[in-house]
Amino acid sequence: MKIAVLSGKGGTGKTLVSVNLAAAATQAVYIDCDVEEPNGHLFFKPQDVATKKITVKIPVVDESKCNGCRVCVDFCKFNALAYIGGRLKVFETVCHSCGGCVLFCPEKALAEKNKVIGEILSGVSENVSVLTGVLNTGEASGIPIIKQLLDAPACEVEITLIDCPPGSACIVMESIKDADYCILVAEPTLFGVHNFSMVYELVKLFDKPFGAVLNKCLPGDNPAEKFCRENDVRILASIPFAAEIGAINSNARILVREQPKYRDLFAGLLLRVMEEVRRETTAHS
Repeated sequence: MKIAVLSGKGGTGKTLVSVNLAAAATQAVYIDCDVEEPNGHLFFKPQDVATKKITVKIPVVDESKCNGCRVCVDFCKFNALAYIGGRLKVFETVCHSCGGCVLFCPEKALAEKNKVIGEILSGVSENVSVLTGVLNTGEASGIPIIKQLLDAPACEVEITLIDCPPGSACIVMESIKDADYCILVAEPTLFGVHNFSMVYELVKLFDKPFGAVLNKCLPGDNPAEKFCRENDVRILASIPFAAEIGAINSNARILVREQPKYRDLFAGLLLRVMEEVRRETTAHS
């Protein structure tokens, strides 16, 4: 069962929810797909960490074969190639590794080389297998890393938590495409609700079953709760705005492992999500 945790913006509590859900499970896999700024590992502090470099294919020019026809330049929609001063230039930072320039070059003057764009770190923290994607600074896209994170060999574990990047861009779409259920995390501000509405539209577009977790809740009006009521979004849980939660979280400790009341909160949330997934599976079988 793959559960993706999303938020429309950073700082909403997406990692808080995904880390604690993983820790509340009997056994779980936690996958940090926020490859530009991964931070789940700061909480889990995994042991026996192994590293795998992630590469993409980048075109390389054999100048002895290139006749300046510019077929490759015209083909590339990302402007990663240019013919300047009688030489073909490759701009690696904007190349999307589609391989089309190599395929279409009539002189076979282009080949491919491997370029390291980041890495995947894997380790264990008590009951949780922790997979973390790290994108090198300046790289165009983290999608190749996310693909490999999600294609990692399956463990004999029922629950996989996917900590998605914030927002609703392509890297988020890649993170949720195989998810069985999506949890949308919202905070009680008008700005937060605006961004929440974007991930709400995204999961509807992907036709994913989903529900909301309201974070940083205070007494009184809650714009996020109002949005959920008006749009018939199931509210799975509410997490209070509390100094204790802030202190534990800011010290990179896991709520579930610190206080029984938080273990109960997230274990209950996990149970509700699992029931939702089973209900959806039964309805479509």
